[in-house]
Amino acid sequence: MSLNSVNEQIGRHRWTICALIFAATTINYLDRNVLGLLKPVLAAAGVFGPDKAGQELNYSTVVICFQIAYAAGMLFAGKLIDKVGTKTGYAWYLIGWSIAAIGHAFGQHTWSFGFWRAALGVTESGNFPAANKAVAEWFPKKERAFATGLYNSGANVGAIVAPLTVPYIAKVWGWEWAFILTGVVGLTWLVFWYALYDSPVTKLQSGKLSKAEYEFIHSDVDEQEAERADLAKLKVSWFKLLTFRQTWAFVIGKFLTDPVWWFFLFWLPSFLAGENARKVKEYMAANPTYNGTEADVPSVISWPFAVAIIYMVSTVGSIFGGWLPKKFINGGMDANSARKLAMFIFALFPLTVLLASRLGAINTWYAVGTIAIACAAHQAWSCNIFTTVSDMFPKKAIASVTGIGGMAGAVGGILIARAAGVLLAHYKALEKIEVGYGILFVICGLAYITAWILMHLLVPKFKKIVL
Repeated sequence: MSLNSVNEQIGRHRWTICALIFAATTINYLDRNVLGLLKPVLAAAGVFGPDKAGQELNYSTVVICFQIAYAAGMLFAGKLIDKVGTKTGYAWYLIGWSIAAIGHAFGQHTWSFGFWRAALGVTESGNFPAANKAVAEWFPKKERAFATGLYNSGANVGAIVAPLTVPYIAKVWGWEWAFILTGVVGLTWLVFWYALYDSPVTKLQSGKLSKAEYEFIHSDVDEQEAERADLAKLKVSWFKLLTFRQTWAFVIGKFLTDPVWWFFLFWLPSFLAGENARKVKEYMAANPTYNGTEADVPSVISWPFAVAIIYMVSTVGSIFGGWLPKKFINGGMDANSARKLAMFIFALFPLTVLLASRLGAINTWYAVGTIAIACAAHQAWSCNIFTTVSDMFPKKAIASVTGIGGMAGAVGGILIARAAGVLLAHYKALEKIEVGYGILFVICGLAYITAWILMHLLVPKFKKIVL
């Protein structure tokens, strides 16, 4: 039965909930992307210090402030959201990260930016635990990967909107207003959230959700049995969760693959701008009499447009990532095999980024193409690895496990941020920064297949556990 047929028969209120989560995730990544896009502007304004090599290290320090706070916040975000509920918890976190985003406008040097970046990290840590919990509450297992893919595509939409608006705002009104205006956007979401969101049972009681759709949402027999078995038990602790191989599979998967997304998020604009500068330098050395503009130099690209293109492709990857396992399941494959096969396929595509530096030396657009494929594959992988949590754990533990895994991903992000800062500072001093990027692309390309192998060894089958 097609998705449209199901919606016609039972209703589609759950997709309104998905749209709200999509909007929140879009805002989350819009706020998160501003720093990377404004790196050249902020460096020119002296925010990261006067020394060019030192600027790379100072910038990585600001990024790490975010990552440390995000990692610590993840530990508490899941527990808090499990305790206060999705509606209240999501709202609290979004208010917090909107205020933190606006606060960047008042930062003037590395450490003040680091403070506001840390505040953003703590508060943005609530998005995915809350979103994952909401999807588990509102969707049956066979639709969760697709719903996760849809809301997760908000990360790409935020990353598309940012390069198309932030540089313009900074140029016309100043970089401070880029932070202020993107922060204000989040506060408007609260109106719709409070008006439209509630649990399925509350919506059913108020007459805003049909009985048929409510029963469809709760149609997973094995899950309902597991929930009933856990009903009389106390809330599970982090220490208890860490005794399960299923938790460690998710933790390792996030630790190895989240840093790839963080790296592209914070260094992609700088990489593309650097490729432009390298092409201009090489062209001017070969054509000393050239007196045209840098934009007209062959192979120089509009890097904000290229960033937007990459995240547009990533949006397709996110939605396709949710669709493919659903297609496998509808074709008769069990949910475990469908998830594993889809994740294996998505783990192969990031290998294309191994060629990014070499192809970029020929034409920057070739590098853009490989990075776009890798980012799309990451988003397809991401919506499935999030869904493995609801495949393996009862609803009361989903936000907590998501938080633990998110913390692991943020720790991996800290490591790659420092590695990027040290490598790029070293090779920039040698005037061979492309070598540093090449090393980082090798790390990114191999991360997913390594994660898939380790997850498969730990958990050969994604089966619901009883806590």
